[in-house]
Amino acid sequence: MELKNYFSLRPDVTFLNFGSFGSTPKPVMDEYQRLQDEMEYEPVQFIVYRGPGLLKESRKSLAEFVGCSETDLLYVPNPTYAVNLVARSLQLNPGDEVLTTNIEYGACDKTWKFFCKEKGAKYIMQSISLPLTSKEQFLEEFWKGASANTKVVFISQITSATGLILPVAEICAEAKRRGILSFVDGAHVPAHIDLNIDELGADFYTGACHKWMMTPKGSSFLHVKAANQKGLQPLIVSWGYNNEDPDSVSFQDINQFTGTRDYTAYLCIPKAISFMKEHTWKEEAKKNRKIVQEWLPRLCNVVGSSPLAPVTDEFVGQLGSIPIRCKDPLKLKDVLYTEFRIEIPVMEQNGNVYLRFSINSFNSVADLERLEQVVKELMNHGLIERF
Repeated sequence: MELKNYFSLRPDVTFLNFGSFGSTPKPVMDEYQRLQDEMEYEPVQFIVYRGPGLLKESRKSLAEFVGCSETDLLYVPNPTYAVNLVARSLQLNPGDEVLTTNIEYGACDKTWKFFCKEKGAKYIMQSISLPLTSKEQFLEEFWKGASANTKVVFISQITSATGLILPVAEICAEAKRRGILSFVDGAHVPAHIDLNIDELGADFYTGACHKWMMTPKGSSFLHVKAANQKGLQPLIVSWGYNNEDPDSVSFQDINQFTGTRDYTAYLCIPKAISFMKEHTWKEEAKKNRKIVQEWLPRLCNVVGSSPLAPVTDEFVGQLGSIPIRCKDPLKLKDVLYTEFRIEIPVMEQNGNVYLRFSINSFNSVADLERLEQVVKELMNHGLIERF
């Protein structure tokens, strides 16, 4: 069976936006629906009694996949939730600084700005020169934003708008040397590039399972080093909290059970991992990464731009962002979908516009040939201008 037949994507749409949300394979969707049916058959028994054990087994499976201990993992609906949870809990004082880059995910920028303003801290968005020329260039520019007041560094392992892989291992090591907390946004990482959280050494790490791991929507995780868990305060206080003795319960107890909800999406993670193992997903990812790396310079050449970094495994995975010139990005996004049936994001950041394509195992080179053809047509009509 061809891998594309495992996905329910519309056949009349060229889907090049796996980076926003993964499409869940049919076997994983079957497991999702089976679990929901089991829940509805006896909701109280499932949610209150059977579910917690299933969540623990699911966390064990995920922990093995991402390289950490199950006791350090917390399921969350999305990485933005995780960033809110940590940012709210950190003891930031007036004048303290949170160091990041100017190429982070917009929702996370908003979160940090909100809590920094509330606490009198500063959110330092260090400017990064694009295109990158080397890892050393990035690290030098990033640490220029640090000061004696820097208490936290927050950084994406794979950026959203630019699609770049950043050297977070080096960032975490240097932050530890300086006595600074490190928080890595790995939303795009699990099942995209290799990940071992314990080896990485971040104090906090969040990743999405509903992107490249292809689980049902609303399933992500937060990893917290044991030393930092007691300081994590719940966004919602519910039955897991112990008012008389808060230290007697784990950060999972306090933060996992925050009222009635359908958490069957979390329980599908072992099935998604099993699906990937069955279909040698590491080899699939490698193949798809090479397709992106072959086509990124070619598509940039069509519009007269250049890739945002050296096109190697160090910087480019299954996401490729093409710098374009476009006066009306919203219109371009709409035209690409409504007139040409291409699902692809048009990203805006720091006054720049990017056409970001992503490749997974249901895609073919024909999808990129179609994108190339359509881009040329839109250039002829002036919606995309040549660099």
